[in-house]
Parts: sequence; structure tokens; C-alpha cells
Amino acid sequence: MTISEKVAYLKGMAEGLDIDTESSKEGKLISMMMDILQDVALELEDLQTEQNELGEEIDVISDDLNDVEELIYGDDEDDEVYEDDDDEEEDCYAAVCPNCGDEIYFDDSVLESGEVVCPGCGTKLNFDLSDLMDEEQDEEKDN
Repeated sequence: MTISEKVAYLKGMAEGLDIDTESSKEGKLISMMMDILQDVALELEDLQTEQNELGEEIDVISDDLNDVEELIYGDDEDDEVYEDDDDEEEDCYAAVCPNCGDEIYFDDSVLESGEVVCPGCGTKLNFDLSDLMDEEQDEEKDN
């Protein structure tokens, strides 16, 4: 039995008791309370209907989001591929531009070329790696 049905039943009971709802104070009060209960019951039913509709819409959106996540992130098997890619990341190096003081970040390919241009001021920085190469060769000979 819904709330609206219960209110209608209660209203019928009040009418069956032959309460004078037009002239007695108690009858007017009971009549007004029944009207308020009926309004509350109708509002509650509307809210429940809207809640059910919103719940269905959320389910649809959730399913769509799952589809998008699967397209973007793939299956669990794809996660292993991404983990392997992490192992192959190049080292990142940093240098400070002597002209503007900005910190410049670069990878192995820039380091091997021996020069980098500061994005802040355009100054060309040259790297002399011959000393480092000599040290590495000396360490390899010692081992």
C-alpha cells in the first residue's frame, strides 16, 4: 500500500466518522491535516519517480564511462605493456642557463648532441662530455 493510498484510506475513515469538517474546529483541523498529508504523499511520489529516473540515467552514464575507460586504458593485459614502457624511459638531465638562470631539462639525445638552446633567453649552451667519457673508460679499465 502506497502512502497516497494510506492517506486516501485515512480520509475515508474520517468521512465515515461523520466529522463535521465545515463547522467544527476539530473537523476543520482534521480536514486540513488530510489535505496536507495528501500533498506530502504526492510530492513524495514525484520525488521517488525522479529518483528512479536519475538512477537509470546514472547507470547509463556509468556504462558509457566504463566503455570510455576501456578504450583509453584497455584491458588488464595492456597494463603490462605500459609497465614495460616505464623501464625503457630515458634519463632526464637538468642544467642552469648562465645567462638567465632558468633551469633547462633535456634527455640523452640532447646530451649526446652536445648542445641545447635555452627556451627562456635563446642562449646556446654547449656540453663538453669528453672528460666524462674519459672517466667512464678509466672506471671500466679498473673493473
